[in-house]
Amino acid sequence: MKIFGDCVLLRHDPFFLYLYFMAKNSSEGKGPIGLFDSGVGGLTVAHALHTLLPNEQLVYFGDTAHLPYGDKSRESIVQYSLGIADFLLEQQCKVILIACNSASANAFNEVKTHVGDRAVVMNVIDPVVNHVCLDIGAAALSSEGTLPIEKSNPRTVGIIGTKATIDSGTYERKIKETLAAFLANSNEISTVSHPGINVSSLATPLFVPMIEEGFVFDDISNAIIRSYLSRKELVGIDSLILGCTHYPIIRNQISRFLNFEVNVLDTAQIVAQSVQHFLAENDLLATQKAGDNQFYVSDHTPYFEVIANIFFNEKISLEKRNIWV
Repeated sequence: MKIFGDCVLLRHDPFFLYLYFMAKNSSEGKGPIGLFDSGVGGLTVAHALHTLLPNEQLVYFGDTAHLPYGDKSRESIVQYSLGIADFLLEQQCKVILIACNSASANAFNEVKTHVGDRAVVMNVIDPVVNHVCLDIGAAALSSEGTLPIEKSNPRTVGIIGTKATIDSGTYERKIKETLAAFLANSNEISTVSHPGINVSSLATPLFVPMIEEGFVFDDISNAIIRSYLSRKELVGIDSLILGCTHYPIIRNQISRFLNFEVNVLDTAQIVAQSVQHFLAENDLLATQKAGDNQFYVSDHTPYFEVIANIFFNEKISLEKRNIWV
């Protein structure tokens, strides 16, 4: 097992083996980082990347014409994702980051296969899963690296996201598999039903349109947050995964509603750190910025530009690009 900061890279994991071999075929630090989402949500990841990696040029595509992805069929999400991947390849991106949980859960394998060795494809689910499993797995083990016999009360992780993400079951499956592998590498006999962790998921489909319409830090958003987070699925959780890249925008509101008693993970930061570690490990970091960050949308929405300007603290040049014609 290999550890980068807060991220666990399991050597036998096909995802990380894929990243390793694709990195070997990539040009040395050349090309921008491309990332896409259905709207403004991926800007939370773009902002975190911009802060951590100021020398990296970013190319962002917001598919606002098809917003939100969370209520679309898997087939539609795959179709949109492949089209955007082709666009980002045309921009000579060295990395394509699927900065959307719905697309990461439903289209990652298809995008990875489609792109092949032309770029490294990453998603926003695996870094968060690895972070959670390292944190909870380490906490579950004693100082000798074994699970105490009396350890019978599992940690409970809540997950909120779009219907497409939650219905896919991707987070639950990957957390259980990765935690089992973590414990197995710690010489602990374990199964995916190991008592070290419980996962409880809840679809929160109104959050994305609420955020896209600019309803944040107001009575409307507080009422919607209260309605969702009061449900029985999230009672007793220790940590909360924001399983949509839109949700970090309301992270402080969520934490406040939970009385700051639940660890609401900064998922955008976790993903950005994972990208940083990967680029550094494979000598793909840019030493100087090749050009300005570029922001594209498939349909212009005024709020997108407002959010982008706030995140990057500068005037953003937003270009509408209909790649579907």
